[in-house]
Amino acid sequence: MQFILYIIAYPFLWCVSILPFPVFYLLSDCVYFIVYHVIGYRKKTVRDNLADTLPHLSVAERRRIEKKFFQHMCDMFLEMVKTMTISEAEMKKRFVFTNIELVKEMERKNKSIIMMCAHYASWEWLIIIEKYIDFGTYAVYKKIQNKYFDKLIRDIRSRFKSTLIEAKETVDVIRRNEIENKKGFYGFASDQSPQLHRTNYFDTFMGINVPVFTGAEMLAKKLDLSLVFVKVQKVKRGHYQATFVPLAENPKEIPNYEITSTYLRMVEEQIYEAPEFYLWTHKRWKHRDKQSERSPRIKKALN
Repeated sequence: MQFILYIIAYPFLWCVSILPFPVFYLLSDCVYFIVYHVIGYRKKTVRDNLADTLPHLSVAERRRIEKKFFQHMCDMFLEMVKTMTISEAEMKKRFVFTNIELVKEMERKNKSIIMMCAHYASWEWLIIIEKYIDFGTYAVYKKIQNKYFDKLIRDIRSRFKSTLIEAKETVDVIRRNEIENKKGFYGFASDQSPQLHRTNYFDTFMGINVPVFTGAEMLAKKLDLSLVFVKVQKVKRGHYQATFVPLAENPKEIPNYEITSTYLRMVEEQIYEAPEFYLWTHKRWKHRDKQSERSPRIKKALN
C-alpha cells in the first residue's frame, strides 16, 4: 500500500514542481482554500497555540495571523516539492544569505559548526548553503514511516549534495567525522517539543514553561564545535533571506543551557516580529509546566 500511494503521488508532485511560479502559487492558493476552509487541518491546534502564546492580541488579530500562517504553510510545502526540479541559480536568487562571510570565517578556524534554526519562514531551502561553503553539510531529520516517501524527502533535501542524518544517528555520525577529521556544517531545528521522558531541561518559550531540546548544545560542548544561529526572513512570496548570528565558538566555556536559552530568545524575537511564518501546527506546548515530573532526571543531567 505504501508503494501504491507513492507511485500515485510522485507523478503529480513532479508535475507540480515544474510549474512556472505564477501558476505554482495559484495552485498554492487553491490548496490553502481546501486545507483551511474545507478540511480545517489542525485549525484547533493552531488557534490554541496562538491564544496561549499571543494573549495580548485580540481574537480578530489572531485570526488574521492564523489565515496568513495557513497561506504560508501551503506555500512552504509546495516550495519543498519545487525543490525536486528547481535549478541552483533559481534557488540562489530566491534564498539569499546576507552574511555568508561569517560562516566562511568560522570555517577558517578549522572547527566543525552546528547551525541552530527554527521551523520558521523556510528551513527547507537552507539546503542551498552547500553551494556557498567548503565544509560538508548535514541536516538532522526525523524519519517518516512510509519508506518510499522517506526516500523522496531524503532525495529532495539532498539535491544540492547535503547529507541527511536520522536523529538517532546524529551523535555517531558527528563523532566519526571528527575522528576522521572531516569538518562538517550540521543543521539542527531545535524548537519543537522533545519527548518528556528524554527531557533534561525546561525553559520559558513564548511565555510558557516547556521542555527543550538541548542536543545541539551538548554535542557542541562534548566535541568542541562552534555554534551559530540562522535567522530566516520571508521577504516576499517565494523569496527569503537568511542572516547568521554567532552563538558560541568555545561552548565549553559557557554554563550549561545558556546557549540553548539564548537560541530560544532569538527564536522568540523572530516569531514576535512576524508570527504568521512560524510552524503553529505542532503541539509545541503540550508538556507545559511538567518540570516537576522530570526533576530527578534533570538533576542527574546537571551533575
